[in-house]
Amino acid sequence: MTGFHFCFASCVLLLTLSCRTSTGLPVRTRSTEKCGDCPLLFKNLLVKATELLSSEILWYGIKADRMMVSQAETVLACAPTLTQNSSCLTQRNSSFSESECLRNIRKDLAYYAAALQSYIVSPLRTPEEEVALSPTLEIIQSLQSCCLMLNGENDSSEEVAAQMWGDDTYSNRQKMCKMMRGFHARTITINRAMGYIASGDHRK
Repeated sequence: MTGFHFCFASCVLLLTLSCRTSTGLPVRTRSTEKCGDCPLLFKNLLVKATELLSSEILWYGIKADRMMVSQAETVLACAPTLTQNSSCLTQRNSSFSESECLRNIRKDLAYYAAALQSYIVSPLRTPEEEVALSPTLEIIQSLQSCCLMLNGENDSSEEVAAQMWGDDTYSNRQKMCKMMRGFHARTITINRAMGYIASGDHRK
């Protein structure tokens, strides 16, 4: 089942790369027009997620060949609307909902923010780990407060993320590694989704 979800996510990521979503960096949309730095923040989030995957400070001696992602349905919710010439079977066949897509992106960011925040303040983390992870948390918090207002939404996955760390340093670092692998994949989806929304194709 895990392999199926991974393949499904991979296909949708490829889909978003090929079906008129590769419009460069996300530009201002109705949801981000209040913050001129939003496109840059989304790009920087992906850059930071990529950098974290190669961090020797975080992953020294850690082996993790799986990824762990939030329960938000961002991949499906943000998939482009099915087109007649599309050969991607995983593409949605219902109308694209910008609000649904953004709601799931907000859930993703809330989950990862809660997980990073709880890890950074945990007694088992090292100062070096805090320095490595804090910039990513700051970007997520900026996106939450400026570009993707939460509108009072509460998500139980935030509580789950905040309680995911145990009392074993190695297990926590291994779990963090899996989470960062999933986070990297999800930031790719998020950037492509914002590019799709900015393109306006879903309104045609």
